Amino acid sequence: MAKNILICDDAAFMRMMIKDVLSKNGYTVAGEAENGIKAVEKYNELHPDLVLMDITMPEMDGIAALKKIKAMDPSAVVIMCSAMGQQAMVIESIQAGARDFIVKPFQAERVIEAVKKVIG
Repeated sequence: MAKNILICDDAAFMRMMIKDVLSKNGYTVAGEAENGIKAVEKYNELHPDLVLMDITMPEMDGIAALKKIKAMDPSAVVIMCSAMGQQAMVIESIQAGARDFIVKPFQAERVIEAVKKVIG
């Protein structure tokens, strides 16, 4: 059974790139969100197997959205993505419940490796 994934990134081209990588590897993209508020709404609506969440987004950042999603569903599986190799944000994400962290610009193999690691 294909795993459903929600992609949250404010950059449309990033969502498109991630979607492409995932679909080529047999995953289903259940939905997309361009900010943290939409990410929380979509999570509630779709209940995906995994969320790929950018940290830096308008309206509500990825860490705030991660915390809201984990508060609603403690079993939620979230992988954070960020262009900034900021150690503090990585640590904060992991403490908030993220299962893994991908640094942008990422290689397709790294995305798939992270996804396989957390949801198979």
